Amino acid sequence: MARNSAQNRRLDVLRAIVTQYVATREPVGSKAIAAGGLGVSSATIRNDMAVLEEAGLIYQPHTSAGRVPTDRGYRVFVDRLAQIKPMTTPERQALETFLSDSVDIDDVVERSVRLLAQVTHQVALVQYPGSRVRTLKHLEVLGLTPGRVLVVVITADGEVGERTLSLDTPLDDGQLLAVRDHLRAHCDAATSQTAPSCVEAATASPRPARPTWLAERSTSATSRPSWMPLRNRLS
Repeated sequence: MARNSAQNRRLDVLRAIVTQYVATREPVGSKAIAAGGLGVSSATIRNDMAVLEEAGLIYQPHTSAGRVPTDRGYRVFVDRLAQIKPMTTPERQALETFLSDSVDIDDVVERSVRLLAQVTHQVALVQYPGSRVRTLKHLEVLGLTPGRVLVVVITADGEVGERTLSLDTPLDDGQLLAVRDHLRAHCDAATSQTAPSCVEAATASPRPARPTWLAERSTSATSRPSWMPLRNRLS
């Protein structure tokens, strides 16, 4: 449904409040908005501000102050009002190249936030969802080609993580099954809290064969086998 002129004007007021507040970090008053060339009086803008405030899009920090956008107001601005510049072909290619070498979701997030900081010349932060204990439900080790395997972990709440690994020594089907069973025996029902210790136990305990990718361990006591995704995927 098309917006009427009053709705359009109120969204223009919201746009002005967001852009001016981001630029100055000061509450925005009706006179400042009117001076920006909106084409209506300060009284009309104040009425529109009252409607926007009632809708939860802006608020007044104290009685004599102008208005400040709320989280909901920022969301409306981003979804409906912000002017987004289309990416050029070179920009898109550079972005794809930058992200193409990511090895897992954590790496994608780290690269993305670093790129955001470079593009905006601002501090960029990322916050993961609130921590919760994740429990391993299923682990699989699959041979792809000689020297390459796919490790898949599935948590009890349905999250799936996978990583393709290159091996120094190719493993046959029997060795892959032995490795998988060995990991399952030690890491069955592992949680985000117990995964590091179960990985260490699996690496240190006797096993039918000792392929180099399973035996690979850093001499550092704080490190973990580079092939093992459990710690990343379950934490």
